[in-house]
Formats: sequence, structure tokens, C-alpha cells
Amino acid sequence: MSSLTTHTTRTSQVGDLVRAWPTRVAAATLAVAVSFIHVKDQGGLTALRDPAYLGQGYRLLEIAGVLVALGMFVLPSIPTWVLAGGVALGPLVGFTLTRTVGLPNATDDIGNWGEALGVAAVSVEVALLAIALGVLVPRATSRRR
Repeated sequence: MSSLTTHTTRTSQVGDLVRAWPTRVAAATLAVAVSFIHVKDQGGLTALRDPAYLGQGYRLLEIAGVLVALGMFVLPSIPTWVLAGGVALGPLVGFTLTRTVGLPNATDDIGNWGEALGVAAVSVEVALLAIALGVLVPRATSRRR
């Protein structure tokens, strides 16, 4: 098989995965779950977590999760998958920071690795990140060849 044929086949397979209904449904469900968990952790739709910058970050994440879910059905494109990866990776980094060194004016969760909502969030975020990387990494490697 020629290099061009191999490249075209891989690109086509990645394109199929981007458009694959079960993959998109799973990612959309997980993105909504990320939003839901953070709304619950924040105390509801009208509550804002303290400190304010953390609450605003939660709010942006909650909106982004819903946009990813919508995007999976309306515009299942590479940028949608990149945003899905961000919806997963951002809170994973935040969780790690708040449990290790803390954040400015937010040190109350240091060492609190076993909180049920936190464990649920990490589980959902890791699953979403795995799916997003499963779509994006083959695409990136097929472009290099």
C-alpha cells in the first residue's frame, strides 16, 4: 500500500470516528455530566463557589460542557473535540492543584482526595479525555505522515 493510500485510509478512519454516532453520544453525555457535577458542587445553578474566580471558572466550565454536548450533534468537528478535551483536562488540573498545593484563597480541599463528588468528577473527566484523545491523536499523527 502506498504512503498516500495509507494516509487517506487513516484520515478517512479518523473522519468516520469524528462522525461516529456512539462516540459522539458518549462524549456528549460525559460533557453534560462534567457540567452537572460542577453545578452540584457549586451549590446549584444560581450559586457561585467562593472565591469568586473559582466560581466563575466553574461557570465557564459548565457552559463549555453544554456547548460540547450540543456541538457533538450540531458540528462534530475537530475544534469540538479539542474543546471536549479541554472540558476534561481543565478540571483535572484544577482538581490536582486544589488537592495538592491549593489555589489562592482556596486551600480547604488540600488532601481531600476521597470526596465522592470529586471522585465522580475525575472518573467522568478521565473518560471524556480518553475519548477526545482517541479521536484527536490519530488525526494529528496521520497529518505528520
